[in-house]
Formats: sequence, structure tokens, C-alpha cells
Amino acid sequence: MENILIEFIKKVLFDLYKESVSEIQLQKTRKDFEGDLTLVVFPFTRFSKESPENTGAEIGNKLLSHKYIKKFNVVNGFLNLQIEEKVWLSQFNEILKETNFGFTKTKDSSPVHIVEFSSPNTNKPLHLGHLRNNFLGNSISEIIKASGEKVKKVQIINDRGIHICKSMVAWLDFGHGETPMSTKTKGDHFVGKYYVKFDQEYKKEVSNLVESGMPKKEAERNAPIFLKAQDMLLKWESKDKEVYDLWKKMNSWVYEGFNMTYKKLGIDFDKNYYESDTYLLGKKVVEIGLKKNIFYTKDDGSVWIDLSSEGLDEKIILRSDGTAVYMTQDIGTAINRHEDFNFSNMTYTVGNEQDYHFKVLFLILDKLGFSWAKNCFHLSYGMVDLPTGKMKSREGTVVDADDLVNEMIKNAAILSSELGKLDEVKKEEKDLLDETVALGALKYYILKVDPKKRMLFNPEESIDFNGNTGPFIQYTYARIRSILRKNNQDLNFKKTIKLSKREIDLIKSILEYPKVIQESARSYNPALVANYIYELVKDYNSYYQATPILKAKDKNVISFRVLLSKKVSENIKSAMSLLGIDVPERM
Repeated sequence: MENILIEFIKKVLFDLYKESVSEIQLQKTRKDFEGDLTLVVFPFTRFSKESPENTGAEIGNKLLSHKYIKKFNVVNGFLNLQIEEKVWLSQFNEILKETNFGFTKTKDSSPVHIVEFSSPNTNKPLHLGHLRNNFLGNSISEIIKASGEKVKKVQIINDRGIHICKSMVAWLDFGHGETPMSTKTKGDHFVGKYYVKFDQEYKKEVSNLVESGMPKKEAERNAPIFLKAQDMLLKWESKDKEVYDLWKKMNSWVYEGFNMTYKKLGIDFDKNYYESDTYLLGKKVVEIGLKKNIFYTKDDGSVWIDLSSEGLDEKIILRSDGTAVYMTQDIGTAINRHEDFNFSNMTYTVGNEQDYHFKVLFLILDKLGFSWAKNCFHLSYGMVDLPTGKMKSREGTVVDADDLVNEMIKNAAILSSELGKLDEVKKEEKDLLDETVALGALKYYILKVDPKKRMLFNPEESIDFNGNTGPFIQYTYARIRSILRKNNQDLNFKKTIKLSKREIDLIKSILEYPKVIQESARSYNPALVANYIYELVKDYNSYYQATPILKAKDKNVISFRVLLSKKVSENIKSAMSLLGIDVPERM
């Protein structure tokens, strides 16, 4: 409908002003004004040589000749158009025929869009920050897919480097041969314990050296346990068998733990990349860059790039001992992915503390001659805080992802018990529902916030059954499914039905869905989908409270209202799936 009107508006503008206009701004009319669609008039005053109000009236009078337009009004240079009621009914009938309404079918010729997210270190379990990362990356993958692109979900597992060696050294020194199996501990938690232990011992050693008269910076470089970790990294890079075997064993413990967490969160990947593989390709590319004078070597043997002419500064690419840094690995990984998928776009879901890193990475790839570097994008997001403050993993005060999820499930169980809505439900079904509600609360609360914003996660607020929360939306979906179970008769209705304002508003909201998906994909912002669902659900609940659905006097009206409810429920389920959230049939 909007496309048809846009074309007609272009024709009207040409008839009135003999000007061809390529872009028309047609938007949803604000709720406090009368109308359905609003045309921004200001751009056309240069043709009309009239005030915005007069220009709007002139265009509005011409538009009344279209069968879709019932009437118009002009407010401060905005032309508000009211659409004929039968048009909304016709539009509703059209979308009833669509099974995947809002989704754009992916063509075989569609290019591949890679989305990287999660990308944990194998020295500690996933924490609250990883949850925002995983929910964002997974959601934007699904949204981009729904917008019509092919998507591959990938992660780079940071399985090598000094931080990994720290856990290994601490386990050798203090582990006494214990394992996740012998201690009945989840593998990633087990290894993470030794990362914390390393930091504790390192601080003690630094403190002792400082007390003996050594300057603090020198003490930090010469603490015995830190020197052991450095030595282990060099041995690992030279493929020392004993170190390599220990590394593989400890990493396998962590992967088993990660997979358990991913399964619970509903996260999966098309391909895993490992820093232990890609850093070698990165080192080879550095050699090529040196020959092309893109990089240069300092006196100590370290390799750098100077980006001062681009408004940045110098950046290290290889350390003086020849070991790789994150940048080395990221260069190799990007090239490796293009060889694998021949992608058109690649999105990195990484916190905003790495903004500078990705500016440098994309510039380096561009200087190395990779044309696709211009289509790399950093989905930069703000950190997540709890009421207790920022998390610090090295000090062991991290908010563990598994613990948080389990706490959320426990809270959901307590709440459902208090409400008494699941008293007759079997324990197995109740446990599954508690988990669905808890994960829905957690994911929705995080995803409804614009990724760019730093956020405060409040577990209690997130699981409320009122307001802009996941459980509120899930409950509305379950309520509609209950209506549908009570009325499974033939749902055809006659097209002579008279629509209420609330029904027109709901149809308009449903029709917004394809636009929301496209805009969310373009802006890499799942919050647009989240807040769209909330507004739709809020409107439906107002409709439900004010309108008899199954108790309407006319069977034709009942059929229409049930079908309208059904379509709302389909939109809720579809949009929530884009956020990685399940909706239960009963609550």
C-alpha cells in the first residue's frame, strides 16, 4: 500500500510543480494526531514557493483523488493522511495468506554475510558480558537472515597466548593432578579457577619483590610465576610436546563446559576458528606487509605499522620475540574467512573498548589490498553492569553466565509458584517453562537496549510479568493461544465487517513488521525488534481488555477478532524468535 501511495505522490508532485522527486518520506502518523501515514512537506516548499501549511493543503487536496485516501489534515508542515477503512481490511486479508510474514526470502545468488560473536578465551568461563555479546550476535544474525541475506555465524576461540599459559602454569604448580571429573566441576569453571589462582600468586610475588627494593614495573616483569608463563608461551609456539599436550587437555575441558552453556542459551555456530591456527597465517601476511613497506621493524625486532597519517598512531603487529599479538591473529582470521566463504560483509560483535582495535584492523586489511575490508563492520556495544558494579574476571569477582542463568531460573520458579498458575502442571513441564521464562527475561532485558548504550542489568526487574519485559510478552502470547484453543471453528469472515480504531491500529502495527526487520538489519540493532514487539503486545492487551473476542454477539465478528489475535500471536512468535526467545503455548 505504501509503495503504491509513494508512486502516486510522486505523480501528484510532478503534476503540481513539474518536478521529479526520487525520495519520499512517508512515515507512521504519531498517535497524538489524526491520521495513518504522514508526508513530510518541507522538502517541497522550494517547488511550491508557499508556506509548508499551504503546500501540504495543496498536495493533500490532489491526493484525495486516490481511492486509498479518506481525508487529510496539515500540522506544522506535516501532511497527515487518513486511509480508507476497507484498505486496512484488504491489507489484513493479504497478510493472512503469508506464512513467513515480514521475512524476505533469501535468493541462491544472495551474498554471504559473516557475523562473529562470542569468541571466548579458553582460560575462564563465560560471564555476563559474554551474554550480551552472544545474545546480540545471535539475534543480529537471525535478523540479517530474515532481511534476505545468507548468514554464517562464526566465532574465533582465543585458545593461545600468555593468558592461556597463566592457567596452565597455575594448574601445574597448584593443581596436584586434579581434573574436572575428579572435582565434579564444569570444565570451563575448573580452568577459570586456576586463572584466578595465577593472578593471586602473581600479586603476592610482585609485592614481595617490591618490598625487597625492586621498582614496581620491574617487579611486574620479573615475578617468577610470570616468567614461567612467558617461557611456556615460547615453548608452545615451538610445539614443545609436553606443553602442547597439556594445552590440548586443558582446552578440551573448557570446550566441554562452553558447549553446555551454549546449548542452554540456544546458541550455535556454523564454524569455529581457533587463534592457534589463524595466528600463523597472520604472521605470514606480516612478512608480505614488510616487503611492501606497509609494516616496519624497530631496533628490538618488533614489527609495527604507522597510521598517524590516518589520524591514528603506531600499532604493534609482532612482539620483539616474534610472538603474535591479537592484531596478528585477527588479520589471519579475516583472510581465512574470506577464503572459506567469499563473504560480502563481515560483522564483528565486540565490546566498545575495542573500537580502536577494529579501526586499525580494517585499515591494515585495506592497505594490504583486500577490497572486502571496506565491508567489515564493528558492532560495538556497551558494557553490562550489575547494581554491584563492573566485573573483574582476574580477581575472581566475575558474574558467571551459568550462575546468573541458574539464578534466573530459580527466580522464575519462585514467581510462578507464588502466582499459582502452574500448580496442576507436571514437574518436567514446569521446569522447562521456568527455563523458557528465565531465558526469555534475560535475553529480552538485554536486547531491548540499544547496543551502543552501556546498560545496568537488574535480574529482579527483568523477570517481572508487567511492563517492557520478556515474561510480559510471553504471557500475552500464551493468552492468545488460549483464545485460539477455545475457538478452533472455521475462521473465515465476511469483508463487510466494521473495524474499530483499536483494530485498525493493530493491523497497522502488524504491517510495520517487515520495515522493522529491514531497519533493524541495516542498523545492527535488535532493540528495534524488541521494542516493536512490546508496543504490539501493549496495543493488543488494551484491545483485549476493551473488546469482547469470543463473547461478541456476531459470529462473523468473532471470526475476525480471533484471526486478528492469531496474526498478532504469529508476529510475536516470529519477532521473539529473531531475539532467540521461545514463547510457551501455556503459562
